[in-house]
Amino acid sequence: MDSIIQLDTTKCFLCGRYDCLEMHHIFGSYNRRKSELYGLKVKLCHWCHNEPPNGAHHNRETMQYLHEIGQRAFETHYPEEDFMKIFGRNYL
Repeated sequence: MDSIIQLDTTKCFLCGRYDCLEMHHIFGSYNRRKSELYGLKVKLCHWCHNEPPNGAHHNRETMQYLHEIGQRAFETHYPEEDFMKIFGRNYL
């Protein structure tokens, strides 16, 4: 499924760069498939995605920011679904 968060996937969701884009599943690990299923993913440049100190996989604040955006998008897009039952945690 396409992203329900990011309409313009030609640039980094966080910084706006147009090069070295990588797909980031908002809820990874055992929830990665659910992120794919529900469209909870964004394009990030390599630096915002996977490079310390600010990359989503290295920075707690960046990850929390994306989790909050993901949960809000899910609850708006799927009001009939229970985020907590599906993802097992409240990020707000």
